[in-house]
Amino acid sequence: MDIQTDLGRRVFGAAAIALGLAGLYYRDFATVWQPVPAETPGYKVLAIAAALLFLASGLALQSKRWSRYGAAVCALLYAIFTVLWARRVIGFPQIFATWGGTAEELALVAASVAVIFRHGRIGDERRTILLRLCTATFGVCAIAFGFNHFFNMTITASMVPSWIPPSPWFWALATGLVHVAGGIALLSGFFARPGSRLLVVMYIVFGVVIWAPRLVTDPGLPITWTGNAVNLALIGAAWIIAETVEMLVATRRLPSLADDVEASSPA
Repeated sequence: MDIQTDLGRRVFGAAAIALGLAGLYYRDFATVWQPVPAETPGYKVLAIAAALLFLASGLALQSKRWSRYGAAVCALLYAIFTVLWARRVIGFPQIFATWGGTAEELALVAASVAVIFRHGRIGDERRTILLRLCTATFGVCAIAFGFNHFFNMTITASMVPSWIPPSPWFWALATGLVHVAGGIALLSGFFARPGSRLLVVMYIVFGVVIWAPRLVTDPGLPITWTGNAVNLALIGAAWIIAETVEMLVATRRLPSLADDVEASSPA
């Protein structure tokens, strides 16, 4: 998998376009992922406005010249949804799904900000610090995703097609462990390259195995379209982080795989 093509930004932008189109079609926020209270004044107008902003930002992300502006709009939108999820954490801290929802939106914020810093005109040292902060933030979110799997094993297993051996419960646990391992790699910088790439592959598999089939089996449900769009956003976000890690390794700001192996080998 070549992660040096800046493809992550384009995939991330395509997801924003998909969210925008879904929002305009349904005149609503994305079910589950964008928890704007229904009693909010001007709810429908805000939903359409958010959809238009997603659409514009997604188009901007397809251009390197305008990508910073598109990423800034995405960062703002996802930050708003992060805060709305965080309110649920405060209200229901014992329900770990609220932590997972917050982390999911925060991960998209981290990827958006990474695009801004990668394409912005800032000094190398400052860029390195800010990009490491983005990768570490995404790592924390990935760890939260893993624990969300562990605390909600029944729900997670129910999303895995029963025909995949050995069992849905196995994959619910395995994907949770991959999330935690990938998150620790990003947070520590140790084996960050394979860890970040593994997360990209896993989200792609989620899309192919879990979400894409619903476009055929349940095409009339809004969650089918928004779920696919959000999963595509996570693919793009993880790819952006993997590209960022690759850039940091290339400039010796993070250890390479050879360095990792040497460091982990007995003296």
